[in-house]
Amino acid sequence: MALAIIVMAAGKGTRMQSDLPKVLHQANGRPLIEYVLNTSCALDPKEIVLIIGHQAELVKNATSKYPVNTAIQEPQLGTGHAIMQAEASLRNFEGEVLILSGDAPLVNVLTLKKLLAFHHSRNAVATVLTAEIENPTGYGRIIREAKSDNVLKIVEQKDASKEELSVQEINSGIYVFNAQILFDALGKINTNNAQKEYYLTDVFGICFQNGKRVCAFKTDNPNEIIGINTPEQLKEVERLLLLEQPLETVNPQERG
Repeated sequence: MALAIIVMAAGKGTRMQSDLPKVLHQANGRPLIEYVLNTSCALDPKEIVLIIGHQAELVKNATSKYPVNTAIQEPQLGTGHAIMQAEASLRNFEGEVLILSGDAPLVNVLTLKKLLAFHHSRNAVATVLTAEIENPTGYGRIIREAKSDNVLKIVEQKDASKEELSVQEINSGIYVFNAQILFDALGKINTNNAQKEYYLTDVFGICFQNGKRVCAFKTDNPNEIIGINTPEQLKEVERLLLLEQPLETVNPQERG
């Protein structure tokens, strides 16, 4: 099955206390986005679409050595809106779309290969990478069918009930979708939520309404899904990157 990857890298990163795009902040001497693009290239996708927005030219120049197509998200109206910007690049693509965040550099190639294999094995139209953590505050929660791989609901922190907030399995923001179903569903979502944004997770709601199977794959290493929003989180990720065994990645200039 053909693979395309969308990397979300449009955010300003207000809490980083800098005007530099969040994905260009450096971890151990390399921009965050390079970790994510190296991992993407190692999966040998047919196409990589990089969603840029804040200081778009700066991000575009910083990633020019990579085999990516860029799409601009302006204004930035949420994660669902970000992925909508990739539709033009992937209009004729048939296969699966892996969605990654440019500010989450710890996810590794092996985990993503397992995620893709799991997705295939379950015949799901969409699969979300999840993790179980002790303090899930701030994360969207995964509501599963009892003792099952099937997901019933993904709910954002601000929209969650008291019972849903007690769930410790969280949404990593990393997903695999059937391309056609993804873009069809994106055309049906709206901004009726606390943030007044297009949530990518609402695509799952469309899938549920249509009786489509959505699954969850839980990583054994919750550190992998850490995203960076503050300078403190960046320091923690730098520490974790030093502990990780460096994986072999593909030189971006060697890909055909």
